[in-house]
Amino acid sequence: MMQRNLIAEGGVLEFDPDFLSLEESEELFLFLQKNVAWEQKYYTDRKTGQQYPQPRLTAWFADNTDMAYSYSGVTQVVQPWIPVLLDLKNKIEKITEAKYNSVLLNYYRDGNDSVGYHSDNEKELGKNPNIASVSLGATRTFILQQYRSLESNGSIIPYAAGYEEYELTSGSLLVMSGTTQHFWKHSIPKTSRPGPRINLTYRYFHS
Repeated sequence: MMQRNLIAEGGVLEFDPDFLSLEESEELFLFLQKNVAWEQKYYTDRKTGQQYPQPRLTAWFADNTDMAYSYSGVTQVVQPWIPVLLDLKNKIEKITEAKYNSVLLNYYRDGNDSVGYHSDNEKELGKNPNIASVSLGATRTFILQQYRSLESNGSIIPYAAGYEEYELTSGSLLVMSGTTQHFWKHSIPKTSRPGPRINLTYRYFHS
């Protein structure tokens, strides 16, 4: 059952730790691990110009083959949908009552793979994006940190008091909506926990 959490400045978090059964999540993890064309992307250090590999592998699936997705200096080239990803999309849409036309997959090979603090605020995702995240495999900690606040006069100021943390177990579903991406950043830090993990973030991409 989805648990709803209203956070600062109009953000909304919904969480279902049992969205998929253990059997469903294990089967889907193994299928994606073996059958997705995973990509190793690189980011460029702005000061030195040196390139470094992202600490994870990625893949991007979408309705339209022209829907290239760029973020943090990285461009994801779209791959055509595969049935299991479409089936999962349809299941999430029924629960969230939102529409999605794409999914970004992240493959964390072990506890050394991670993603730093960021917001999914690219213009192609719209003003208040609904982002549905399914976790498969090893449990990882998901951290949200508020980084700015809205004053009564309408101005936005730096602010870092709000904090949320979720343990993303295999088969869990976390949905971020409302103004979450405007005032909060999120991350998956490195961990000593063993085991690989795959994360699927469904979103609506405005091309």
